[in-house]
Amino acid sequence: MKARTVVALDLDGTLTRSDTLLPFLRQACGRRRTALALLAQSFLIVRSMTGTASRHEAKERLLARLLRGRAVSDLEEAAVVFADAVMANGMRPEMLERIEHHRRQAHELVIVSASPELYVERLGRRLGVDAVIGTRLEVEENGCLTGRLQGLNCRGPEKVVRLRAWLGEDATLAWAYGNSRGDRELLALARHGIRVGRRGALPPFVDGGAPL
Repeated sequence: MKARTVVALDLDGTLTRSDTLLPFLRQACGRRRTALALLAQSFLIVRSMTGTASRHEAKERLLARLLRGRAVSDLEEAAVVFADAVMANGMRPEMLERIEHHRRQAHELVIVSASPELYVERLGRRLGVDAVIGTRLEVEENGCLTGRLQGLNCRGPEKVVRLRAWLGEDATLAWAYGNSRGDRELLALARHGIRVGRRGALPPFVDGGAPL
């Protein structure tokens, strides 16, 4: 049986040129409402960015203000529109080329992101990846969001935990691409951990698929 060659891809700032969560929230909830929610949670958000407060809590509180009680079906429609817009204008061409390189070699592709699976899954379909692992939003029995996260925010060590669960025992991580501190553990797990530069800079490939 041929060994699996798995490639993990961060989304925000790696596959895309910038963050996707706030643009999605602006589209789904409106610019004014999103701005007011950010203002109300600004102190906690700043503390979470400096490491003096939980990013999980900051994200959960922001999402609770904006998404609590919203029907998942309504947001799924917004996710489709948003995914189309990101694919049209928000992707890094260099990373799209790199995805095609891995695909030609029959590598398995998985997006591992701190952004919500709600819309990352739609982007994954358009990119043709094999799986999407992201932050999950808790849903009530009536199909509405509670405003809480289901499990942990998929960032840092949690990316590795979630990816290992998906990989199982018959595969190891060959490649990983990331751009931030939240990807350090993911990059360290891979045989080839590639940090994508701010302008999408990537090391070139040589024959055999290894970077120079």
